[in-house]
Amino acid sequence: MATEDDSIDQAVAARRERLKALKAAQGLLNTPDEDSVQVEDKKNNDNDSREETNPNMKFRNYVPHDEHLQEGKVAPPVLPKFEDPVAAMPPPSEKEEDPFVNIAPKKPNWDLRRDVQKKFDKLERRTQKAIYKLMEEQEKQKELAEDAQDAPD
Repeated sequence: MATEDDSIDQAVAARRERLKALKAAQGLLNTPDEDSVQVEDKKNNDNDSREETNPNMKFRNYVPHDEHLQEGKVAPPVLPKFEDPVAAMPPPSEKEEDPFVNIAPKKPNWDLRRDVQKKFDKLERRTQKAIYKLMEEQEKQKELAEDAQDAPD
């Protein structure tokens, strides 16, 4: 029992050390370097002096009510005219047929044909094979007959 408690205490201590190390590393990442601080200070000083001398506000999506601020209103951007070449072409003129003229009821045995179609396809293949075999046999018989006619000469 004592060994389990010791191992748990050691695990807790190790975890605390890791968390402290992570916090220290994160703190180092978040603190800026001296060089970058000096560059940012120079930029901020330049920006501050500009802002104090010339407060220039631009309103793109807001129309200000104050007349003094109306000068800062920016005109909306002008988009170039887009002409769709497909839409410009007139659709091909086809004969407009009344859709109700060609309506025909399905044949009464359409469902039977649908259900038996696989068997029909199989029989069709077998029929084609049988016809091919018969044609081969007829060719062989013709060749034999021609050979028999040619042989007596």
